[in-house]
Amino acid sequence: MTGDADRRYHVDGEIVPAESATVRVDDRGFRYGDAAAETVRAYGGVPFRWDRHADRLARSCEALSIEHGLSDAALRDRVDETLEANDLTDAVCEVSITRGRPAIGAGPGGGPDDRFDPRIDGDPTVVVTARPLPRGGVDAEPVSDAPATLQTVKTRRTPDRAVPADATTHARVNELLARLELRVTGADEALLSDADGHVVGGADSTLFFTDGKGLRTPALDGPVVPRVARAEVIGIAEAEGVPVEEGSYAPSAVREADEVFLANATWGIRPVRTVDGIAVDGDGEDVAGPLTTLLSRLFDRRVEAACYDDRS
Repeated sequence: MTGDADRRYHVDGEIVPAESATVRVDDRGFRYGDAAAETVRAYGGVPFRWDRHADRLARSCEALSIEHGLSDAALRDRVDETLEANDLTDAVCEVSITRGRPAIGAGPGGGPDDRFDPRIDGDPTVVVTARPLPRGGVDAEPVSDAPATLQTVKTRRTPDRAVPADATTHARVNELLARLELRVTGADEALLSDADGHVVGGADSTLFFTDGKGLRTPALDGPVVPRVARAEVIGIAEAEGVPVEEGSYAPSAVREADEVFLANATWGIRPVRTVDGIAVDGDGEDVAGPLTTLLSRLFDRRVEAACYDDRS
């Protein structure tokens, strides 16, 4: 495994040292956040659920009308090459595709402001980065040292009519503002709501909780990010006969829940210890509840079977 100083990234088809991995200052991804992004967890050298991540990345590019010309297989090759170049098998990879640099002077008006016009053809920039994580699967080492502390924030999620939740982009100011609010309480993750006050999830995670009757999670008909980890958890629960309800919930429903956990590509499933300073289990013990424990164990088994047992 390479150290931070020796890290190597994939930039526009070439493996380069991290210190040389740069994009131009007029790249639209840098200037305007005009870029699609996808976070993929690799276990045992295998990107977990790559096909689903590739589909989501394609939807993000479609929403932004970015045509990069690479097949899903070619993008997968770049992820594999980045892992190999860094001698990594267990890692989190970030795939970014920007609209690239505009053709200055080209476009309907021919003036300098045309570089902001997304209709002007450019050469998309494709970057893949990777950083090491502990082994996953059965007997995995947790990515985080402890269960999460979740804090409701005032920042609201950007509505779908402004930025579609299905489009994962570089424009993450909304989530950044939510995380900045955590400086007051020191919580790990921000719990965002929509304009009507219904919770939609964490700044960088999907929210799940249970009231003893089944699994609850915010529905995708609101500004909820359709993460691959979200679909995986729901699939596991349904396969086990656990009732799953996707609906609209007030923050109080989360605070009063019997169990709460978060899910994303990096953490997998991460139990929540407190919500707004209130212990989820009522006594402050840092122990995941029975449903969280079951789903986490089954999630790890799926990872083990898909990535460690079958390295293809």
